[in-house]
Amino acid sequence: MAQFTHAYSELIVRLSEVEIIRRLAASYERKNAIAQAKQINALTRGAVVLLCSHLEAYIRQLGEVALDSITEKAIPRTKLASCFYYHISKDLLEEIRSTRDPDKAAERVFAFIDRDLEYWSKDGPFPGPVPVERFNRGFGSPTFEKIVTYFNRFGYQDYRRDLTTCLRARFQPTVTMVDHLVMTRHKIAHGDYAMSKTPREVKDLATITQSFCRSTDAVFATWWRRNFCSIR
Repeated sequence: MAQFTHAYSELIVRLSEVEIIRRLAASYERKNAIAQAKQINALTRGAVVLLCSHLEAYIRQLGEVALDSITEKAIPRTKLASCFYYHISKDLLEEIRSTRDPDKAAERVFAFIDRDLEYWSKDGPFPGPVPVERFNRGFGSPTFEKIVTYFNRFGYQDYRRDLTTCLRARFQPTVTMVDHLVMTRHKIAHGDYAMSKTPREVKDLATITQSFCRSTDAVFATWWRRNFCSIR
């Protein structure tokens, strides 16, 4: 059994992009930090945005690895939490719930039956791949609480507890840094030019983000193996 999931291995490759940008910023800083301030600022801001996008992509890809395994290993649907089904059809179910007109509501029910009825059964495995894009819809900004909520879609209710056990004294500082990364990224994306990081700070953000993802990979993969199948 591999030590990590494919999603984490891909993350390590992508993090090298952040390190390339950080090192370039650090080289400007060593030469003349004052004269090269604009270049350093632009590079470190870009590195923060890229790092945050890689964190989001990792969580999505980890979910996709799990979803793919359901079909590949023909996991019995009886093992899946009821909320799992909801997220397959969330768009149509939300439309049905919010529609007051009887005719329009009926049309949406028929649309639900035509598109998704084959998924809504507890008998045997899924007849085909779980629709990844629909299942992942709504997950964006990778704050810690949103990551917790995303894993809840799979029925994983103990992620916070398991991650706390894994990280121990590092849990709160790690989670705080992840949320700080996301907040910084949002401010940069919304034009806050005063929001910048030094190359050293970018390195710290990347190191802690990697640690967070490595621990997440361990606890999620362990839970998935215990309940469904191995994904490492």
